[in-house]
Amino acid sequence: MLETYPQPINLDRSVLADAIDALVACSQACTACADACLSEDMVADLTKCVRTNLDCADICGVAARVLSRHTGYDANISRSLLEACVVACRSCGDECASHAGMHEHCRICADACRECERVCRGLLAAMS
Repeated sequence: MLETYPQPINLDRSVLADAIDALVACSQACTACADACLSEDMVADLTKCVRTNLDCADICGVAARVLSRHTGYDANISRSLLEACVVACRSCGDECASHAGMHEHCRICADACRECERVCRGLLAAMS
């Protein structure tokens, strides 16, 4: 979709597309992980995991949508959202990693969060 945008974009379109893809994948993984946590017998032990999953899913989802829009682009908003994603992904990745030995959905989610954090840091660096 980025290739069809008729005006110049001040970023490498492939780097931007990779970031959007990672953000969407992370948002989906976090949403699914939160749902899976709610289905576990020990759900009371997973409340922090559910919360960090939902926060990360929302933050990554918003960032993906904002980064997909280029008309009237404001780099300060994009940078702020990417920085929030880095924090949310680190927090959620750490929380899910702590449950990864017992819950495969948490391991998968932690991996998605780590990858998203890495890609968001790369896009931030490209924006500097």
